[in-house]
Amino acid sequence: MKQIPLYKPFKDGTGGMGKFAPETGFLDLYDDEGCCAHHLAIGRGFVETMLPKLFGGGKKSYNDWRHDLYWQVRNAGFQSSQAVDVGQVDLMMLDILAQRHGKPLHRFLGADKDWAVCYKGGGSLLLTDDELVDDMTRYVSEGYKTVKFKVGSDCGRDMERDIRRIAKVREAVGSEVGIAVDANQVFGVEDAVRFAKMAESYDLEWFEEPIHAHDMNGIRALKEMGVNQPLAFGESMRISYAYETYLEKGVDHLQPSVGRMTRMDDLLAIRDMCRAQGKTFSSGGRLYLNLLFGCLYNEDERIEYHEPISAPVGAYTLYPPTKKGNRFYWEDGFVGNPLRMNIEKLEKDGLLLSREIYLPD
Repeated sequence: MKQIPLYKPFKDGTGGMGKFAPETGFLDLYDDEGCCAHHLAIGRGFVETMLPKLFGGGKKSYNDWRHDLYWQVRNAGFQSSQAVDVGQVDLMMLDILAQRHGKPLHRFLGADKDWAVCYKGGGSLLLTDDELVDDMTRYVSEGYKTVKFKVGSDCGRDMERDIRRIAKVREAVGSEVGIAVDANQVFGVEDAVRFAKMAESYDLEWFEEPIHAHDMNGIRALKEMGVNQPLAFGESMRISYAYETYLEKGVDHLQPSVGRMTRMDDLLAIRDMCRAQGKTFSSGGRLYLNLLFGCLYNEDERIEYHEPISAPVGAYTLYPPTKKGNRFYWEDGFVGNPLRMNIEKLEKDGLLLSREIYLPD
């Protein structure tokens, strides 16, 4: 399919300017009992490399499939797109298993509730100061207790603009609302320290990815050099071992992204690390996947709803969750993962390019 256009172009500190959601295709995967797992964000690489492995692998248990695929991609590295594709297969197979048991996926995974607490993110660097304040105050009026926006103006060179925007948002939302900022790795260590010092009086709930996500010693240096805001990292990592190192280096808030994990049980392992060490935890990713796992979190373990990118995609999905205050809920009446694309709407809007059927030999 064509990429879904965003309502407004979006820009962060390092990722350039985006006009479209990253999803380029979706896949229905059937088992021989007629269960169907549906997954969005399937790219051409998945079709060319992962489907042949599935079609040529014979019949195996879920655990055998996951083990075999995981180690087949080891030489590509567990941060690679191939490793993330293994995670997508993992998710789809869990969906099928949940359908076979007649349960919603989150209940099959052990959830005893159908909701998760959410914070709301957005805040493109392309917004004017007034537009940013309007968005953040709207988020608060919708019931969110924490809001997040981007910093790193002019590739990190215009800190004064970022601090001015933080000050305006703080004044507008008041002292009871959490404010988090996301630098998307734009700063070096010394600049990140300088920025943190400039922002100290605004009581940030966390400072997200101020420096390169793999600069573990740099993270330790941030703490040693007096950064007092909680540091958040995690959306750039794919395996749980990296999060162990994050905690050792002084990260306060771990935030894996659901759609980027190489194993779905790693997500819960990371959650449990935070519980054991008294650190905070949230997960990112598209709302429709994030909520399935958020139902397994405690009330203080949140999911992110990134409105500028997730909302345009959500407009093309069927069976969305419902929102009450800062919680999202799954309604009763579905099994597996309820996510389904609205094919009629995609076709009507000229976004459906083709439909292809793949069969095993």
